[in-house]
Amino acid sequence: MLDLLFGGNAALFGVPAVIGTLFFFGRLVLMLVGGVDDAHHDFAMDVDDPGGLDAGHTDSGAAFKILSLQAIAAFLMGFGWGGLGIVRGWGFPMVAGLAVGLVTGSAMTWTLGKLLTWIARMQSSGSLAMESALYEEGVVYITIPQARGGRGSVRVIVDQRMQYYPAVTDGVTLDPGTSVRITAVNDDHTLTVEHLTRELSARGD
Repeated sequence: MLDLLFGGNAALFGVPAVIGTLFFFGRLVLMLVGGVDDAHHDFAMDVDDPGGLDAGHTDSGAAFKILSLQAIAAFLMGFGWGGLGIVRGWGFPMVAGLAVGLVTGSAMTWTLGKLLTWIARMQSSGSLAMESALYEEGVVYITIPQARGGRGSVRVIVDQRMQYYPAVTDGVTLDPGTSVRITAVNDDHTLTVEHLTRELSARGD
């Protein structure tokens, strides 16, 4: 197995294939467990503004620049396995392996960029939907711990549709069935809510 990967000229493809694969999937695992930033931060991407939030943005496409270690790892992985398959699997010369490796490496990076662009767009759409809930009244669905001690959930009607969103509060613990008002939309895709009766009492003063 080692000779297949690293024997002779195959090392030119085997080394980047192994390094790229280990780094790529190792970092992916860290993303899933929250050990590093969200995947879309791995690319500097220009994404179409779905809601017209950035008036100065004029790009008509979803472009990305390869600026991260994750992108390099994706390229090495595609280059290594593509070239290795051609040279070791099909018996083609090194020149063919290099050509195919460059194509598969570029394709791997392009595919990853498109995937992350799609994720960023989905997150933007979700944020815009949550913005519509700002200052609306809702009801606690899952208990919300006090002083941002954890996430709960609220049920709120947005655009005549019942929606459920993760929520936190700066005040006391809010039990299911408690009436609340949404006061802020947070960067971590949660809503900040406050006890509605407390707000009404304050207004009455």
